[in-house]
Amino acid sequence: MSRRLQYRPALLAGLTALSLSLTLCSCASGQGDGGANGPAAAEIPKFTSIDINPLDRSRLRQGGTLHLAIAQFSRQWSPIQNDGSESSTISVTKPLLPTFFRSDAAGTQTVNPAYLQDAHAELRDGRQVVVWTLNPKAHWSDGTPITWRDIEANWRALNGKDPAYRPSSSTGFEQVSSVERGKDDFQAVMTFDRPFSEWQSMFNGAANAPLLPASRIATPELFNSAYLDAIPVTAGPFKVERLDRAAQTVTLVADPSWWGDKPMLDRIVFHAMLPNAMAAAFAKGEIDLFNNGPDVAGYQTIKNTKGAAVRRAGGPDFRQLTLNARTPALSDATVRQAVFQAINRDAVIRSDLNGLDWPAVPLNNHLLVANQNAYRDNSLGLSRYDPAEAARKLDAAGWKLDGDVRKKDGRELNLRMIVPAGVTQAQNEAASTTRMLKDVGIEVTTVTAAANEFFDRYVNRNDFDIAAYSLLGTPFPASGNRANFVQNGGTNHVGAGSPAVDTALDRAAAAPDAATASEAINQADGELWKVAGVLPLYQRPQLYGARANLANIGAQGLSDIVWENVGFER
Repeated sequence: MSRRLQYRPALLAGLTALSLSLTLCSCASGQGDGGANGPAAAEIPKFTSIDINPLDRSRLRQGGTLHLAIAQFSRQWSPIQNDGSESSTISVTKPLLPTFFRSDAAGTQTVNPAYLQDAHAELRDGRQVVVWTLNPKAHWSDGTPITWRDIEANWRALNGKDPAYRPSSSTGFEQVSSVERGKDDFQAVMTFDRPFSEWQSMFNGAANAPLLPASRIATPELFNSAYLDAIPVTAGPFKVERLDRAAQTVTLVADPSWWGDKPMLDRIVFHAMLPNAMAAAFAKGEIDLFNNGPDVAGYQTIKNTKGAAVRRAGGPDFRQLTLNARTPALSDATVRQAVFQAINRDAVIRSDLNGLDWPAVPLNNHLLVANQNAYRDNSLGLSRYDPAEAARKLDAAGWKLDGDVRKKDGRELNLRMIVPAGVTQAQNEAASTTRMLKDVGIEVTTVTAAANEFFDRYVNRNDFDIAAYSLLGTPFPASGNRANFVQNGGTNHVGAGSPAVDTALDRAAAAPDAATASEAINQADGELWKVAGVLPLYQRPQLYGARANLANIGAQGLSDIVWENVGFER
């Protein structure tokens, strides 16, 4: 560690936000066996890292309303509270809340000048210190300046020391011993107990970790409820005009008190709707941009819509099945491993991706996607379809076949699989999983949840045995993954982990170089296969439908949207 630590580009890519749907890019086709070395080079998807129709502000017209589709109308509008860590909440709040850095297509971070004048890490008495120097022009929508007190309040809420706070992640913040006033109210000095190389993931939009005002998070009650059914305070280029639950819309307007570049748009309207209804709304002109996912009908609709464009990019995201270890039937890791081996992922993936120019190649790593240099298969055979071995594991765990169904202590092995309404891929996955698990004596009952209730009522409340959704990536490898996979992670919906996973992710977060980080990441992945809580299916590329004249937004890859610059061509 040097005396002044400059941030290095992201070594890998992490996963943090939850998503009901998933996106796909059209690429060269290929088939893979998911062997020990992962997909062959010819099978690795080739795609651009960003596709947003980039244009200078001078080429855009001032004004206009942008209509966007989201998958749910949230209740919790704080993206750093545990129940707010899903894609719709994050999408709505990004134009509203401070983020200290901007990520480019390669995941490299630069200071966001609207909020920061400088941020750097240095050594003081052998300990890592980060000095945050704020832009004194930055202020909250209630007129209060953004100061070091806001940084301190966020640290106290997110450091994990008070269980009454329910943060989506405490990664990095739990390593901080103090936050103190610097040279004035606009500088914060953050001291770490141990090195944290990914410190720029803090207060970062790419990591879905904005700053919230001290006035609304200073106590656990405020932190957990101030943004419940409300967005009371903001500090971005846009502000809230209306939250309309009846109409399922959120309307933002350009904030006249914004101190940065004037937004090109007058308004942004988010429309909550089922994912399989988005393409039709797009074709009718009701929305201007939507995340299509691997929906063949939607893909064709985009291509057949006049004045539309397909925006494609690769991303470090994946489609997966989560098993809930908190339920009695799945509390034994051996049973969860048996479920893994009883599912023919090749068949599931082909069903999901049928009709799209994207290779049906299984993903055999929880933390990396196949086109990343450090990718390798650490699954020790658990990624292979092997119903005979699954049956042996179930027998060993005491679940004996009794007729067509396995039983133990008089109980049938019957699992509830929760899927969101309006997501074709989830329905495919449920149908396939039901057939495959029945072959080894496991009954599956599918529950289709309303889109607004999938996370809020079921996943976040641990009311499921199996759940189908996507994990979306960030430029931060260890810190982006930690909350999903460590034993006490805020978004660890499996409810199980291991000390070995925690230790390996911590080593990766403190790694001084790419090789060390890569090795630690892969060690963590090997341990995650043993835990058998999350079954990766395939890499989730990004495919959006957009108006052809819409600029500076689309398939972002690892990059951030600069909302001030989003607009329509002249």
